[in-house]
Amino acid sequence: NKLQSNDAQMQQQIDSLAADMKQRFAKYDATLTEMQGRLRVDTVAHFDFNKADLNDQDKAMLQDFAQVMQGHHANAVVTVEGFTDPAGSRAYNQRLGLKRADAVRDYLVSSGGMTASQVRAVSYGEASNRQVQPGATRDSGSDNRRVALVVDFAG
Repeated sequence: NKLQSNDAQMQQQIDSLAADMKQRFAKYDATLTEMQGRLRVDTVAHFDFNKADLNDQDKAMLQDFAQVMQGHHANAVVTVEGFTDPAGSRAYNQRLGLKRADAVRDYLVSSGGMTASQVRAVSYGEASNRQVQPGATRDSGSDNRRVALVVDFAG
């Protein structure tokens, strides 16, 4: 069955990527989760309050991420998801989350060498079901101010 063959091939790609990422990302504070047709890389607490600037630790991790993707998984699409803590209005946080996602996407393309068509950015802002520390802001909400990278092989 061709469909089963495609599913098996996709799962093989995800397993291969997960193995590459686990090896490369062991030195970073990142969590990898396999989902159907996808691999999610969650990073933690990399944006200062009310900022969308990348720090040097993020840049090193993103460089490693881009190298793995280019080396073995250039056919995958990466979605950069931006998040905020709940301080500020919902509309403001939606925009701030997108600025964070855009900053990561732009870095992956400009410095990581990934193609613009391979990387997209979305914002979940302060979505309560996506907060690591529900309701936390300022110093205690640093885990909420992050991006996640979702690698998609499906479609």
